[in-house]
Amino acid sequence: MLARKYRPKDFTDLMVGQEPMVRTLTNAFETGRIAQAYMLTGVRGVGKTTTARILARALNYKTAEIDKPTIDLRVPGEHCQAIMEGRHVDVIEMDAASHTGIDDIREIIEQVRYRPVSARFKVYIIDEVHMLSTAAFNGLLKTLEEPPEHVKFIFATTEIRKVPITVLSRCQRFDLRRISASDLVGLFSTIAAKEGIEAEPDALAMIARAAEGSARDGLSLMDQAIAHGGGVVQAEAVRGMLGLADRARIVDLFQHIVRGDVASALNEFQSQYEAGANPVVVLTDLADFTHLVTRLKYVPDAANDPSLSEVERTKAAEFAQGVAVTTLSRIWQMLLKGIPETENSSRTAGAAEMVLIRLAHAAHLPAPEDAARRLAEFSSDGGAPRPSPSAPSGNGGGTRVPYQTNVTARTPEPAPRPQPSGPTAMLRAVPNPEPQNIGRVETKPAEAPTPLVPVNSIGDIVDLATEKRDVKLKALVRNFVRPVRIEPGRLDVNLTEGAPGTLLNELAVKLKEWTGIHWIVSTSREEGGPTMVEAEAKAQEQRVSDARQDPDVAAILAQFPGAKIIDVRVRAPSPEEEAEDIKPPAAAESEEGDILPGDDIEF
Repeated sequence: MLARKYRPKDFTDLMVGQEPMVRTLTNAFETGRIAQAYMLTGVRGVGKTTTARILARALNYKTAEIDKPTIDLRVPGEHCQAIMEGRHVDVIEMDAASHTGIDDIREIIEQVRYRPVSARFKVYIIDEVHMLSTAAFNGLLKTLEEPPEHVKFIFATTEIRKVPITVLSRCQRFDLRRISASDLVGLFSTIAAKEGIEAEPDALAMIARAAEGSARDGLSLMDQAIAHGGGVVQAEAVRGMLGLADRARIVDLFQHIVRGDVASALNEFQSQYEAGANPVVVLTDLADFTHLVTRLKYVPDAANDPSLSEVERTKAAEFAQGVAVTTLSRIWQMLLKGIPETENSSRTAGAAEMVLIRLAHAAHLPAPEDAARRLAEFSSDGGAPRPSPSAPSGNGGGTRVPYQTNVTARTPEPAPRPQPSGPTAMLRAVPNPEPQNIGRVETKPAEAPTPLVPVNSIGDIVDLATEKRDVKLKALVRNFVRPVRIEPGRLDVNLTEGAPGTLLNELAVKLKEWTGIHWIVSTSREEGGPTMVEAEAKAQEQRVSDARQDPDVAAILAQFPGAKIIDVRVRAPSPEEEAEDIKPPAAAESEEGDILPGDDIEF
């Protein structure tokens, strides 16, 4: 098997995809900073167990000229062959999946006191360490923290989050990353040349993509492809073996969808299905190509990935220039929901066709902000839509029609116009994120620009974040922002401890997007007011304090020993009370936060 035949034997082989780890170990060995325990983590097939054996070999390296730990293992040492074959007496490998209990760990603890038989260090390699029981982890802690000088531990796991933090803190951790598709293609090409096997580049690229960053999985697939093609690795054979669709035909299918041509999209899918393509794989490849097009909008150099075919590289770059981000995002979201639908359906082909119909139908739907803007302008003109210039929209590209909105200054309010007799759409104008200069009338900006949405307090910013469904920014503002000064276009704040360093920049960007004017958000040396969370907590404490002083509440607390107030909630006025403008009795009138008749108190 290729995966075993070409298993890395030293750190030079590990340089494929794992350069950061090799560099760290190289510096550590050269300076003599060798840890007592190592934690190797990563997805399947990236080389965790192999790295553990190479590390054990480096720790026990010995030749006639060298007798010290080293990462230069080009010349095999006395213990190297036995360690790499897993049969050295001083390198003990244990599978935690089948040895999970405290008894197995107790056996290790009892053996660590004895020195190694022939090697420099006694090395314990524990694979899938996250499978150990809680008792086993606890039993290992003390030995792991202060092991004898002749003992080293190497752990490997695919589930790093299941390992207790107390164990992680005693280990030097290395995250073995997924191997990129380009590195895998290079590895497969090298192995094919050594084996004397003819392999098409497109076929190796397919295998690299299917391996998903795992060298072992990729080599297993390559073995299968060699057997499937009779000693030759051809793209057509690999495509049939993996149930893939032709990548060029996936590009054609994507083109039909973005054009909204349902009939052509269905015909193309039917042809791929009859050729043996799996409907789920077709949709998955379509999602991958959508992601590629979106990525090329912002990272054009991604087209240089050697795992991409020439058709994918050129066509994706063209689509990146011509399809709007909103359209790509909508296609992506619909595919994410459509793929599991197709997987769980008893009629996968029919389910996939329904997904394609939805995609093509939604290709020319306007973005939500454009639809709201058109309706707002339609209603403001009394039902007569005005023509707008048609031009591509900046980075987004595509066929979006921009609507002019002047956000630099506000002209005087016009006289109120008579309301139409029919129903009126209650919509608020949405500022155009990409204003054009076509037909724009320049006006002298005011001294302080007026935002389209007034922002006079931190509460207004939180309300805007709630309206825009930006939960993250809302939570950050509530917890970390202490207001100092706020006026249109300028916000001075004092941040509490623990605030993210990018908060002010994110806040300025969002305020400009939501209000239509440029904002300067800066920190101040003044203490500022309390954060919203602090103000709410203080108000709640005041309400609880007022509740304790209420005679009725005091009587309840006295009647029921051990009772305590856990919450005080102010009851919202009913519509009838608001209509009649009912005021509380004079005796109950008090400052905000006091307990009034009708308030709810929980015990």
